[in-house]
Amino acid sequence: MNTIITYRKASENDIGYLLDLRIKTMNPHYADSNLPTDKETTLQRIQYQFDKAHIILLNNEPAGLLKINKADDKTEVLQLQIDPSQQGKGLGKTILTDILEEASAAGKTVALSVLKTNKAQYLYTSLGFKTVDEDEHSFFMEFQGGFDNLSHL
Repeated sequence: MNTIITYRKASENDIGYLLDLRIKTMNPHYADSNLPTDKETTLQRIQYQFDKAHIILLNNEPAGLLKINKADDKTEVLQLQIDPSQQGKGLGKTILTDILEEASAAGKTVALSVLKTNKAQYLYTSLGFKTVDEDEHSFFMEFQGGFDNLSHL
């Protein structure tokens, strides 16, 4: 990927962008899972741990959302949404690879969840995430830290 990826902390001024992004990227998966897609529920999902939200900038233009919680022993990818116009170009893989490399260097596990109807699960599996649990709608996945697990990237 021959572009510059940067991040900036999300603010209340980004709510409109994030609402539009979430409707485009997640509501189809929620609908396929028979989960609510109304505006109020969507806003609640945006506001969940909003202090950990970062706008993904691709060449200084908004391209998505990364909501991440970095704890002492684990990094949790709470939300990763790539604008549909940027999907399929390696942006999500690049972002996740950076997260995995940083966590592996610190000996941390990386955790995330993915709706069973979301094809992003195949990206996560290809990066070395393993399903550790599931419920009716989601797979809960982890990547165990260590450079040996990154050798295929």
